[in-house]
Amino acid sequence: MSESKQSEGLLATAERLIERARAAGADQADAVVVRRRSRSASVRNGQVENTESSESDDFSLRVFVGQKVATVQAGHGADEEALATRAVAMARVSPEDPYACLADAERLARTWPDLELFDSTEPPAEALVEAATAAEAAALDVSGVASSIGAGAGAGLFGMVLATSHGFSGAFERSGFSTSVSVIAGEGVKMERDYDFDSRVFLADLDDAATIGRRAGERTVAKVNPRKVKTASNVTVVFDPRVARGLIGHLVSAINGASVARKTSFLRDMMGKQVAIDGLTLVDDPFVRRGSGSRPFDGEGISEGPLTMVENGVLQQWYLSTSVARELGLTTNGRAGRGGPSSSNVLVTPGPQSAKELIASVGNGFYVTELIGQGVNAITGEYSRGASGFWIENGELTFPVSEVTIASNLKDMFKRMVLANDIDPKYSVAAPTIAVEGMTLAGD
Repeated sequence: MSESKQSEGLLATAERLIERARAAGADQADAVVVRRRSRSASVRNGQVENTESSESDDFSLRVFVGQKVATVQAGHGADEEALATRAVAMARVSPEDPYACLADAERLARTWPDLELFDSTEPPAEALVEAATAAEAAALDVSGVASSIGAGAGAGLFGMVLATSHGFSGAFERSGFSTSVSVIAGEGVKMERDYDFDSRVFLADLDDAATIGRRAGERTVAKVNPRKVKTASNVTVVFDPRVARGLIGHLVSAINGASVARKTSFLRDMMGKQVAIDGLTLVDDPFVRRGSGSRPFDGEGISEGPLTMVENGVLQQWYLSTSVARELGLTTNGRAGRGGPSSSNVLVTPGPQSAKELIASVGNGFYVTELIGQGVNAITGEYSRGASGFWIENGELTFPVSEVTIASNLKDMFKRMVLANDIDPKYSVAAPTIAVEGMTLAGD
C-alpha cells in the first residue's frame, strides 16, 4: 500500500475518533495520528553490531467539554469507542481552562504547498550497513585515529494526520536519512573523541559516507594533546556552527509564547525592543523545500508561511499557538505544536565575512567546538558551560583546549555577536560561525 493510501486510512481513523467523541458528549475535538517508521544499522570496528526496524502509529484524541479539556493517547488497534468515552469522562472532571480551544475556523488551512518532503527510497539493511562501514573505514583511515566508537546509518519516516471537529482534515509525510560516525584518537588518559554526521530529507542530498568519516577522523585527531589556558575576562569566544546552532536555539526558546506566559523567559518584557545586534535577523520558515523542520500546516491546522521573529535585532513576535495567544491577548501565528508553540526552520541572516575572516579579526580568543553541561538559566539568561575547542592566536587556530568554562549572560551575548556567512540551511536551526565578545573564561 502506498504512503498516501496509508495516510488516507489514518485520516479516516482520526475522523472516526472525533465522531465517537462527539457522540460521547464532547463539544469539540481534534485527533492526531503520528506515524513513525525507521530502519537503522550500526557497526563497530568493521563488525555489524545490530540492525533494527520499527513502525508505530500513535493516536492522540483531545476533547473539549465547555472549557474543560482532556487528551488521551493510544497505539494502533486501540478500542476507539472506549478511547473516546474515556477522554470525555476525563474532561468532565478536569478543572476549567479559560484558554483551551481549537483554532478559529476561519484560520484553518484549505490548501497548502507541496514542500517536497517525502523520498520514497527505502534502502535495504545491507545498504545501511554498507554506508556505516564506509564512514567508519574512512575515519579509521585518518592518520592518528586509534579506534572506533561506532558508526551508523538510518532511514525513516515521520507522518502526521490531523482532523478537527470544525472542519480541518490533512496529512503530510517527511522522510529522513542519516549517517554518523564517532572515533577516538590518542592514548590512555590523553584520548580524545569526536564525531561527524549528516541528516537529510532526501537520500540523494546526503553527504557521501566516506566524506563524513574523513571529517570525523580529522576533527578527532585535531583535539589530541589539549592544553588548559589561564582564567581571563573579556575574552572573545567564537562558536563553531555546530555549537552556534544551540546558541541561537536559546534565543528561539526565549521567544516561545508559552515561556512568556509562564514568565520563565528572560526576554518576556522585550517585545518591540532591541534584543540582539542590528545585524541579526531571525526568520522562521516552515515552507523550506526539503527542509528538516518543514511542515505544510501546524498542529492546529493553520498554514502560515515565513515569519520574521527578530528583525535587525528587534523582537517582532512570539511563537504562538491559539491557546497561548489568547492567554497573551494576541492571535496565533501558525506555530502550534501538539504540546504548545514550536519553531520550524530557523534561519539566521548571514554576516558579511567568511568564518576564516571572522577568526582572523579576533586576534586572540577561544574557538569552541564542543559544549558540556546544561548551565543556562532560562529565567535570568545566565550562561555557564564547560567547553573545549582551540585557542586563537594572531587570528589563527593553534593548539587544542579542554576543561575550561565560558560564562556570560545571554542578554549581553546576543548584543555582542559578530556573524559569519557560513550558513548551512540543511539544519532546522541554520546558524553561522558566531563570535561573542566580552565573555569570561575559567581555566587554570
